[in-house]
Amino acid sequence: MSGMQESIYGSHLPEMEALMEEMMEEIRRFREAEKAKTGLDPVEHCLCRIKDEESMREKCRRKGIAETTESALRDIRDGIGIRVVCPFLSDVYSVRDHILGIPGVSAVEEKDYIRNVKSNGYRSLHLILERHGYYMEVQLRTISMDTWAALEHNMKYKRDVKGREELLVGELKRCADELASTDLSMQTIRDMICREAIKPQARGAEQWTRSSGCGVMEERAEK
Repeated sequence: MSGMQESIYGSHLPEMEALMEEMMEEIRRFREAEKAKTGLDPVEHCLCRIKDEESMREKCRRKGIAETTESALRDIRDGIGIRVVCPFLSDVYSVRDHILGIPGVSAVEEKDYIRNVKSNGYRSLHLILERHGYYMEVQLRTISMDTWAALEHNMKYKRDVKGREELLVGELKRCADELASTDLSMQTIRDMICREAIKPQARGAEQWTRSSGCGVMEERAEK
């Protein structure tokens, strides 16, 4: 064997990449259908990746399992990762429902950290899925949740603040709770706007019916 290390994914990488693109295309089509139907895009942005070699090998070591293709494909289930960031809470669950309804997709595990928040304030919906014999992880979250997770991830590597860790953890949790409250408020506002947008159409139809009826009545009265 040459000095170049063989990929931990063996010969499976092209198939994994193809599956990842398939799923991204499924999400893209769902977005287009929703925009055509409601005028609203349920996804703010969507990212995908195949876990890189070193990250996968490091995760194998951390879990105490062999650094083999079998481990990467069967024991670790986030080799393929997709992150869907949604504008509103309701969008998270509508995208979830669509993904779980895709033909050939099987739900292996679901962890709802939105309804069951982690102790540090982390919120997200995680799905472990199987399709075509490969596992993947899909994370769904709102823009607020994604912002908090990105900042928390960045700051946890810069906590050279001995004696103040508890304070920092508490502040991060408080920020997460405030952002969650904002998500609820924004959802309420969006729902109100959607309801108000429907009312003028209903009123317009009602007025048209009444005026048509009056016209008929007046015409009859003149005869």
